[in-house]
Amino acid sequence: MVELMLRRLSPSSGVEQGGTATLFSCSGISLDLGGREILREINLHVQAGEVLGIIGPNGAGKTSLFEILSGRMPPKSGTVWFKGENVTSLPLHSRSRLGIGRTFQTPVVPDELTVGETFKAARQAYRPFLTKFDAEYGADLVGLKISEDTPAMQLDTFNRRKLLLACLLMRRPSLLLLDEPAAGLINSEVDEIDKLLRMLAKEMDVAILIVEHRIELLGMIADRILVMDAGEVISEGLMDDVMADPKVHAAYFEDFSEEADA
Repeated sequence: MVELMLRRLSPSSGVEQGGTATLFSCSGISLDLGGREILREINLHVQAGEVLGIIGPNGAGKTSLFEILSGRMPPKSGTVWFKGENVTSLPLHSRSRLGIGRTFQTPVVPDELTVGETFKAARQAYRPFLTKFDAEYGADLVGLKISEDTPAMQLDTFNRRKLLLACLLMRRPSLLLLDEPAAGLINSEVDEIDKLLRMLAKEMDVAILIVEHRIELLGMIADRILVMDAGEVISEGLMDDVMADPKVHAAYFEDFSEEADA
């Protein structure tokens, strides 16, 4: 408790954006790996119930940014704030306990466990331990209708993503960091993800940061878009505005055009 009080947000840290309290933010985030600059002075903020989409070409630094925001990797410089606390020095598990959930590009599940055993492991990952009713709550939220006896390794990509999301949601997180949640899904499954994320943000007031290459999904759910290229933010705003930005066309669309021609 004393440690948290020492990290209490200072009056000059900018807890409000446009007159509305900010749930989560970072400022001046920079990262070097192997002598190469990966991120440079990244700033972002998100409010409760808001969806911030993050796009950019491959190698833009999006996943590296999530590594820092989730606590898996420390930044070279910069600060991360959550609910008025400076959480920059907190590791992944500590941020999870505060209410930050994160998914990854590849939905890796414990192959040696069944669906029920996976839920049990998640329920008992840290105190307070949760009950089976909490697991049922998470499964109902994401529409996971799989027998508890089913080996997790037998699940298809969509149900793996649902299982992992259910394990996060049964803890009632305030913030979700979602790294390409639509990867590997067909259109009908993307539509289901769309409805789920809308519900979480607009009905349950969960803040969502989502990295996604499927622009059609972000166009449906994102309140704002942040565009990254070469470790920097090059544009931010409404979807139509950033899509009309010449810097975005040069960095994002031309990059994919070159890949398609290769």
